[in-house]
Amino acid sequence: MEPVDPGPAAYRFFADRAAPGEDLIGVGADLRPATVLAGYRSGVFPMGLGQHGRGPLGWWSPDPRGVLRLGDLRVSRSLRQASKRFRVTVDQDFAGVLHGCADPRRAGRWITADIAAAYTELFRLGWVHSVEVWDDDGLAGGLYGVAVGGLFAGESMFFRARDASKIALVELVRLLDDGDPRRLLDVQWVTAHLASLGAQEMPRRSYLGLLQTALEAPTPNWSR
Repeated sequence: MEPVDPGPAAYRFFADRAAPGEDLIGVGADLRPATVLAGYRSGVFPMGLGQHGRGPLGWWSPDPRGVLRLGDLRVSRSLRQASKRFRVTVDQDFAGVLHGCADPRRAGRWITADIAAAYTELFRLGWVHSVEVWDDDGLAGGLYGVAVGGLFAGESMFFRARDASKIALVELVRLLDDGDPRRLLDVQWVTAHLASLGAQEMPRRSYLGLLQTALEAPTPNWSR
């Protein structure tokens, strides 16, 4: 199913005009689908400036930017063994994944009710996708993000069972890695966890160049 076009955006974003090393490029705008998609197409994403992601609404374009090149994903032998304990699905429980990522008990939480509503609407329109990892006890972990052309911008991941979020990432890379070199997996900021899996930093200018190429690629087949 092709994503539903929400129409033109009322705002424009200019990440290429931000000063080097400056992550925050703007404050305000709104979380309508067209606005959020315009942000991703420009290398920008929304997150609140206040405690736990509350307002005012900020628009971010990290410099350096975190990316995971699909061929650089590190999958240890132990992770391959662990994957046998789980079942993986795609777009079957976005609400459950979002709830897990937004758990108020998590340190550094930033997903507010407004953010959750915005990405739920984007999921309904076909722009957001989730990967779910299940064990015998139910939803064990997962991730979600925004897909525009050949770009997948990872937004958040969570786990309730050890290695479950890593397995979600492995499945995401499998889905994206269809041989098209234009595909781009954006992880925003590189954490120690993501670095251990192969994520790297690059200058924002380099990221924006890769982004323009990625946007020209077709969307992946999310059912394969």
